[in-house]
Amino acid sequence: MKLEKSTKILLTALLAFNVLLTSCSKNDDSVGPSPIPEPGNEVVYLPVVVHVIHNGETLGEGPNLSNERIERQIEILNEDYRRKLGTKGFNDHPDGGDAQIEFVLAKKTPGGEQTNGINRIDASQINVPDLGYNQNHYAQYAYWDTSAYINIWTTPLPESAVCLSLGSATGPETDLPGTEFLTIPGPNDADGIMVNWIHFGESDIDCHARFGRTLTHEMGHFLGLLHTWGSGECDTNDFCDDTPAVDEHVFGSVPYLGCAGEEIMIGNYMNYSHDAVMNIFTKDQIHRMHYVLKNHPGRNALLTSPAL
Repeated sequence: MKLEKSTKILLTALLAFNVLLTSCSKNDDSVGPSPIPEPGNEVVYLPVVVHVIHNGETLGEGPNLSNERIERQIEILNEDYRRKLGTKGFNDHPDGGDAQIEFVLAKKTPGGEQTNGINRIDASQINVPDLGYNQNHYAQYAYWDTSAYINIWTTPLPESAVCLSLGSATGPETDLPGTEFLTIPGPNDADGIMVNWIHFGESDIDCHARFGRTLTHEMGHFLGLLHTWGSGECDTNDFCDDTPAVDEHVFGSVPYLGCAGEEIMIGNYMNYSHDAVMNIFTKDQIHRMHYVLKNHPGRNALLTSPAL
């Protein structure tokens, strides 16, 4: 979850990379629902639906985001995950990589009708119980089959929430160590991603989070990634060997020395860094996402979704 210091932070999972390699080796020969190619060999595609929750505003005004802004956000997401040359998502760091994951706005609704992947809901016309700012509350307005769609809700928070509340995401339950620290949805909980409409896509707001990286960060959690600082311990943190160890939350845009005097990776998408400097997923982080896509039944099912 990419939030400011005063906002509560979702519990993050801890994962030892050496255990991850062992787990991957252990499962390589197993028959899963849909095999995932190794990163770098083939691109995988994941369908998303953007539920635009608004309060009756005209299309393109306030929380009722324009199609163009939503489409541009998905474009940014793909620039970041594909490390595309000529975009803010490119880096030439030796530990960086192309995640070989692309996101596609759904082409069919659960009922089989054609869609542009944007589902607009006027919340002023619907009465639902007040469950607070969480996925369960917004899922009452719209919630599509999680085996076929990644549900994303843009939430109609007031403009006073700019730079205060950015987004949150649920995580996948797998056999990997640290799963207990993820926000795993229970039997009656919604699974998906929330993003404050103000931080969805590009804008000229007076905030460091204005280039669409909130969704990049939250999608990382949805696919099983941790914050770089993990539990806040130098010898554990996120257990990715190629993310320099850090034992505290990372904010800002200027790198500094973390554990053992090593410079932190300020540009990593799994920090709370400024959008302007974010530009890297490491190879270990990429392998973790592909492990989740291979071994989590719900995430794996997305690969063959009829919504594609």
